[in-house]
Amino acid sequence: MSAELTASLLWLIPALPLVGAAILLLGGHATDRWGHLLGTGLAVASFAVGLIMFTSMVSRSADDRAVSDTLFSWIPVGELQVDFGFRLDQLSMCFVLLITGVGSLIHVYSIGYMADDPDRRRFFAYLNLFLAAMLVLVLADNYLGLYLGWEGVGLASYLLIGFWQHKPSAATAAKKAFVVNRVGDIGLAVALMIMFATFGAVSFTAVFDGASQAGETTLTALGFMLLLAACGKSAQVPLQSWLGDAMEGPTPVSALIHAATMVTAGVYLIVRSGPIFDLAPAAQVGVVVVGAVTLLFGAIIGCAKDDIKKALAASTMSQIGYMVLAAGLGPAGYAFAILHLLTHGFFKAGLFLGAGSVMHGMNDETDMRRYGGLRTLMPITFVTFGVGYLAIIGVPPFAGFYSKDHIIEAAFGSGGAKGLILGGAALLGAGITAFYMTRVMLLTFFGEKRWHDGTSGPAPHPHESPGVMTGPMVLIAVGSVASGGLLAIGGSLETWLEPVVGEHTAHHLIPVWAMTAIILVVVAIGVGVAYRQYATRPLPVVAPEDVSVLTAAARRDLYGDAVNEELLMRPGQRVTAGLVAVETDGVDGLTSGIGEAVTRTSRRIRGWQNGYVRSYALSMFAGTTVIVALVMAVNAL
Repeated sequence: MSAELTASLLWLIPALPLVGAAILLLGGHATDRWGHLLGTGLAVASFAVGLIMFTSMVSRSADDRAVSDTLFSWIPVGELQVDFGFRLDQLSMCFVLLITGVGSLIHVYSIGYMADDPDRRRFFAYLNLFLAAMLVLVLADNYLGLYLGWEGVGLASYLLIGFWQHKPSAATAAKKAFVVNRVGDIGLAVALMIMFATFGAVSFTAVFDGASQAGETTLTALGFMLLLAACGKSAQVPLQSWLGDAMEGPTPVSALIHAATMVTAGVYLIVRSGPIFDLAPAAQVGVVVVGAVTLLFGAIIGCAKDDIKKALAASTMSQIGYMVLAAGLGPAGYAFAILHLLTHGFFKAGLFLGAGSVMHGMNDETDMRRYGGLRTLMPITFVTFGVGYLAIIGVPPFAGFYSKDHIIEAAFGSGGAKGLILGGAALLGAGITAFYMTRVMLLTFFGEKRWHDGTSGPAPHPHESPGVMTGPMVLIAVGSVASGGLLAIGGSLETWLEPVVGEHTAHHLIPVWAMTAIILVVVAIGVGVAYRQYATRPLPVVAPEDVSVLTAAARRDLYGDAVNEELLMRPGQRVTAGLVAVETDGVDGLTSGIGEAVTRTSRRIRGWQNGYVRSYALSMFAGTTVIVALVMAVNAL
C-alpha cells in the first residue's frame, strides 16, 4: 500500500467502530440478537486495517513513514483556522495496534462474559464508541482534534463505568470519574488557549515549530496544563481517586479502558508534547515528580486491597506512574515510557481478564479472602494470570522485565541526587509490586479453599470459563511473554520511535548487568516477604481490624478522597453555602422586604377608604384647611 493510499484511508480506522456504535445505539432492540457480533467484527476490521497500514509503513524508509490527511476545514473563524485531519506516524501506530488489537480480544471475551446481560448490545455499542474516540485521540494531527477524542473517551468511560446503573455504587463511581476527569480536562482546555494566544494555531507542527521561539514562562505554564490533563486521564496524583471506584463497571471495561488504553492517554499526551517539555525544565521536573510519587502511591495501596479488581486498579495507577516518570526524563525516557505502555497493555489486560474469569466462576465474588486453591479448578485462568503476574513483577524473559528495568536504569542514569531519588523510588516500587502481586496470586490460586458453603447465599462452584473467554486470555498471555523481547531487544522500539521522539542517549550509573541483578534481588525479596506472610500462616476470611497505621491508611487509599474533599469539596461547599445565603438573605430578602413594605403600606392606605360620608367630609375639610393655611402663610411672606 502506497503512502498516498494509506493517507486517504486513515479515516477508516476510527470510522469502523464509530459506525458500529451508531448502528447499535440507533438500531435499538432490533439489533439485540446480533449486535455483539457486529461490534466485535468492526473492532477486528479496524485492527486489520491498522495492521495493513503497519506493514506498509515498515516497508518505507524511516523518513517517509509518517502520513497525514486533511478531511475538511473544521473551524474557519477569523484568525483561528483549524482543519480536521489525521496523522499516522510511528508513535500513533503503536497506539493504533494496541487499541484495536487488545480491544478486539476484549470484545471477543465480552461475548462470553456478558452473555446473560439483557443490555449486551448497548454494552458493545459503548465499547465501539470508546475505540472510536481513543483512535481519534491518537490519530489527530492537532491538539483540538486530540481534545475531541479526549472528551469522547471521557464520555465512553462514564457510560461504561455506570453501565450497571441500577447499582448505586456504579452510578456514583461513574459520576466521580466524570467529575475528576473534568478537572484534568480544564488543563487541556487552558493549554489550547495558551497555544492559540502564543502560536496562533493548535496543530502539532505549528506548536512544535514555534516552541523554540516562545518564552520559557509560557512553555512552563503550557507544560503544567498538559500535565494536569494527563493526571486526570491517567489517574496520577492528585487526580487518582476515581480509578479504584471505576472497578464498579463490568470487568472487560476495566481491562480495556482502565488498564490497556484510556489511562495511557495521559502518557501519549506527554510524549507527543515532548518538544514543549524539553524546553520547559520546570514542567519536566513536575512530570517526573508526579510519576515517582504515583508509582509508590499506587503500589502501597495495592498491598492492602482484598478486592481483586481494586488491587489491580492500584497496580495500574502504579505502572502508569512508571510510564509518566520515564516520559519526564525526556528523550532518555520517551521510548521506554512507550515500551512499558505497550507491554503493560498486554499483561494488565490479561490480569483483568483473568480476574473476570475468576469472578465468572465464583458468583461475581471479588474478595480474595474468599478464594483460595483455584489453580486446580481453573487451570487455564491460573496459567494465563500467572503469566501476567510474572510479567508485571519483571521476571525474565517476560515483557515487564524489559520495559520496567529500562525505566529504572534510565531513572538512575538521570544523574546526581535526582537520579538517586528517582531510581530509588522506581526500585522500591518494583519490590512493592512483587509483594502485592504475589499476595494476589497466593490468595487467589493457592492455599485452602475459603469460599462459603452456601449458608449465606448461593454457594459458588468454581469452574473454568468458556472458550470464548479463555481464548483471548491465552493470546494476551502470549503477548505478555513476547512483546517485551520483540520491542526491546536490539533497541528496535527506540529506533522505530526516533523520528518522532528524538534520539535516545543512554546514561548508565552502574553497569547494566549489575543493575539487572539488583532489580531481580529486590523483586525476589518482595516475593519472599509475601510468601512468608500469606503462604505460611493461616489467613482469616475477614480482614483483621487491628492493623498498622500504614495498612489502615492504604485501605483508605492513603486518604486520597479525604484530602480531595477537604481541599476541594469542602471549600466549594462553603462557598456555595455563602452564595446561597447571599441569595436567600440578601437578594431574596431585599426583594421580599420591598414587597412586604408595599403590602403594609397598601393595607394602611386601604383603611382610609371606609365608605362613610362623614369621614370623607372630614378629610375634605382637613385638606381645605391645610391648603388655606398654606396660602395665607405664603401671602404673609
